[in-house]
Amino acid sequence: MTVEIITVLAIVGVMLICLIREVFRPDFIVLCALACLMLFGILSPADAVKGFSNEGMLTVALLFIVAGAVQQSGIFTKLATVLMGHGDKPRSSLARMMLPISALSAFLNNTPIVVMFTPIIRKWCKERNISPSKFLLPLSYATIFGGTITLIGTSTNLLVHGLMIENGMKGYSMFQLAIIGIPAAILGILFMCTIGYKILPSRKSSEELFQNTREFLSELLVESHSPVIGKTIEQAGLRRLNGIYLIEIIRADGEKVAPVTSHHKIKSGDRLIFTGLISTIVELQTMKGLRVDTGSTIELEDLKNGNQILLEAVISHQSSLVHKSIKQNRFRMRYGGGVIAVHRNEERINNKVGDIVLQPGDTLLILAGRDFINRWASSKDFYILNPVESPDVMDYKSSIISIVTLIGMVLLAAFEILSMFKAAVLAVLILFFTKAITIESIKKYVQLNVLLLIASSFGVGIAIEQSGTASLLAETLIHYTTGLGLIGLITILYLITTIFTEIITNNAAIVLMFPIAQATAQQLGVDPIPLFMAITIAASASFATPIGYQTNLIVYGPGGYRFSDYLKIGVPLNILYLLVTVFICYFILL
Repeated sequence: MTVEIITVLAIVGVMLICLIREVFRPDFIVLCALACLMLFGILSPADAVKGFSNEGMLTVALLFIVAGAVQQSGIFTKLATVLMGHGDKPRSSLARMMLPISALSAFLNNTPIVVMFTPIIRKWCKERNISPSKFLLPLSYATIFGGTITLIGTSTNLLVHGLMIENGMKGYSMFQLAIIGIPAAILGILFMCTIGYKILPSRKSSEELFQNTREFLSELLVESHSPVIGKTIEQAGLRRLNGIYLIEIIRADGEKVAPVTSHHKIKSGDRLIFTGLISTIVELQTMKGLRVDTGSTIELEDLKNGNQILLEAVISHQSSLVHKSIKQNRFRMRYGGGVIAVHRNEERINNKVGDIVLQPGDTLLILAGRDFINRWASSKDFYILNPVESPDVMDYKSSIISIVTLIGMVLLAAFEILSMFKAAVLAVLILFFTKAITIESIKKYVQLNVLLLIASSFGVGIAIEQSGTASLLAETLIHYTTGLGLIGLITILYLITTIFTEIITNNAAIVLMFPIAQATAQQLGVDPIPLFMAITIAASASFATPIGYQTNLIVYGPGGYRFSDYLKIGVPLNILYLLVTVFICYFILL
C-alpha cells in the first residue's frame, strides 16, 4: 500500500465520518475533502476543478431551470385531486396517485414534486377522513420510483452519466435505466397498494396536532386600568419571558399586529397572544391590569389577517438551522416570520419555542407575511409546504411553452438527435427567449449546494482512481466474493451503495462506488455498464430511513411518521429493488 493510497483512504475516511455525523453540510464536507486531496498533492489543480466544467454537472444545473419552469405552471397540481378520485376505495386512489407521480418524477426534480403535492394530498385526505400517513410516504416513494427510470430522473443518474463521459465512455441514453426502473417501479407500486398499505400507520399529521391550540396558545387581556397601556413591549417587560413569547396582538378594533417587535405599544383592550409553555402564563397574572382569559378559544385562523398567513415548513437535512435553537438562529429577524410551534416524532414539542433546538425533519408552524413564500421558497434551510389555496401559477401561455419544451427536450435526447446537455441548453434558451422564465426564477430554482456537491465529487472520484485506491479496493472485493460468483459481486456492490446512501448522501455514495465498480469490471474483464447501473439504482432507491433521501424527510413530520415506519416498509422495498436490479443486471445485461 503506497503513501498516496493511505492518504486518500485517510481523507475519504474522515469525509465519511463527517458526513455521517453531519458536522457540516455535505457539499462543504466534500469540497473540503477535495481541497485536502489537492493540498496533499494527490490531485493537480486541473483535476481538482474538472467537475466544475463536467457535462453531467452542467446538465443538472440546466435541468433545474427546465423543471422549475414546468413546476411553477401549476397544471400538475390541478390534476392531483382528479387522478385520486373520490376516495371510496383508498387503495385504488393510492395507485392512481403513485402511477402519475412516478411518471412525472421521471422527468422533473423529485423534491419540488413532494413539496407541491403534500398539502394537496393532506387536504384531500382530510376531506375524506383518511389518515394522511397512508398517502404521504407512498408519495415520496413514488418520486423515488420514477427517478430510477430515466437519465434525468435524479441528479445521481446524471452524476454517473458525467463520470462515464469523463472516463471516455458514451454515458447513459435517456431510457437506458428503464429496463430496471420500470419493472421495479411497477412492483414497488403493487407492494405499496397491498402489503405496504396495510403496514402504513394511521396517525395524526402535524397539521392535526397544531390544531389543538389550547396546548400551546394562551391569551392575556389588557384591562382599561392597566399600567402597561402606552408602554412598549420592552418597557412592559413582555419581551423576554420565561417559557413563552408574544406572537401577536389583536387590537380592540380587530387590527392584528404580527410579528410583534419591542417597539410596539400596548393599548387598552388588546388581546396578547402567547405561545410556548402555557403553564408559565400564570406568572403574568402578578402584573396589574393583565388578565388571563381562561375562557379563550383562540384558533389558528384567528391569527391571520390580510397580510399574515400560517404555513408549515420542514427543516431540511442540509439546513444551517440544525443543532441550534430558534433563538440562536434569530429566526424572526432572519426570515421575517414567527415560529408558533414545532412538531417532531408524532408530537408537538412542549417547550418554550425559542429554546427548541432544531433537528432535520422538524415541522415548524410559522406566522408570517404573505411574501414569506416568495422570498424563501427556494431556501435550502427548509421546505415550505405551500397553502393549497395560494399556488404559484404562471399564465396559460407560459405553462404550455414550458411543457412543450420539456417534451421536446426529452425527445431530442431520447432519439439522440442532440446530447442531453445540448438538448437542455436549447430548452433553457427557448424558455428564456419566450419569457417563460426570468433571471430571478433561474436563481430561485438552481440548487447551488447540489451542484457544488456534484462538482466536488468528481475530483474526489478522480483521486480514488488515480491513486490506485480503487484498484486496491476492487481487488479486496473480488477476493472476498470469489465463491459468490459475479451475481454475488453485483449484489455486494448494490448493498454497499445502499448502505452508503442511507447514512450519507446518494451523490456521495456514487463518488465512492463508481471508481470501485469501474476497477472491478476492468480486473474481471466484464462490461462495466451493468455494474454502473446497479450502483446507480442502489444510490437512488433509498426507502429505509427518513434521512437517506430528502423527499422521505419532507413527509416525516407532516405524515406523523416514526423512524420505525420507514424501516417496516422501506426494508422490504430495498430488498425488492435489490432482487430486480441484480436479476436484470446479471441475466439480461451481462
